[in-house]
Amino acid sequence: MAQLDLRELHSTEFPVPDEMQGNVAITSLSKLYNWSRRSSMWPMLFGLACCAIEMIATAASRYDLSRFGMEVMRASPRQSDLMIVSGTVTKKMVVPIVRLYNQMPEPKYVLAMGACASGGGPFKEGYNVVSGIDQYLPVDVYVPGCPPTPQALLYGLIALQKKIDGQSLANMDDVPWYGVGPAEPTPVPILGPDIIDPRQMDLIRRQAELAAQGKPYGLREIPESALKRQTAQIAPKTKPQIAAASGTVEADDPEKAARLAKREAALARKKAESGETAAASVVADAPAPATGGDKKAFDKAAMLEKIRAKKAK
Repeated sequence: MAQLDLRELHSTEFPVPDEMQGNVAITSLSKLYNWSRRSSMWPMLFGLACCAIEMIATAASRYDLSRFGMEVMRASPRQSDLMIVSGTVTKKMVVPIVRLYNQMPEPKYVLAMGACASGGGPFKEGYNVVSGIDQYLPVDVYVPGCPPTPQALLYGLIALQKKIDGQSLANMDDVPWYGVGPAEPTPVPILGPDIIDPRQMDLIRRQAELAAQGKPYGLREIPESALKRQTAQIAPKTKPQIAAASGTVEADDPEKAARLAKREAALARKKAESGETAAASVVADAPAPATGGDKKAFDKAAMLEKIRAKKAK
């Protein structure tokens, strides 16, 4: 077992002589309290899915959790300080998880190991998977990965130790378990056709009453300001608005206004030329009027008589 170096506990304005630093330590009660807790963190022994295999590997001899004082994994929640949620949390399993958390003595911490415990992972859209254990329990450290490696889990445990080092007994927000009276237990979810959080029972009851009355419920209301802005964007621009916009462009950019004027003049000339060409083609296609000149008009009856006479011969 490694010997304790008292110099790590020095946190005071009173100097300690060099020859006595190995035997005497002047520190605060919070630092001594946090040091004793961070060095004897006992995780609860249970696993949910594939992340549990990586947790088992972390506890093996290659990575050696004993260096951090966390090798004592307890099978009872009443002897555990840390809950490592390792794996996919289903709606059926979240009920005993919350019940086990309530049975753990304070101070207690929760570490979400892997993508499934942190936010649902690849099964987030599944009908039977909870999108993160933090919807039901207060999570202190998230360890990403699918699954995370033993090194990642060790890094998460070190981050938890750093968080414990920053807690102070003088701040009740850091150590709420020292408050007046017993702590309120986390509500255990109700498993039915779907998972129900008891903290949302008022909202669920109100929506059920509206549904029974035939009124809409669970609808998102659009604020009036956003509705007016959306209507203004959809409404078509009127001619005065277009004229005002073009006048603004001309005032802001004279060169662009000149180019637009040239383009409009060219379009007008093109339209005029196309109109003259169409009129000329109409005149050319019209039948020529009969005149009293030397050219004789075509006689169809005489032509048919000639054809019959030839056939008769």
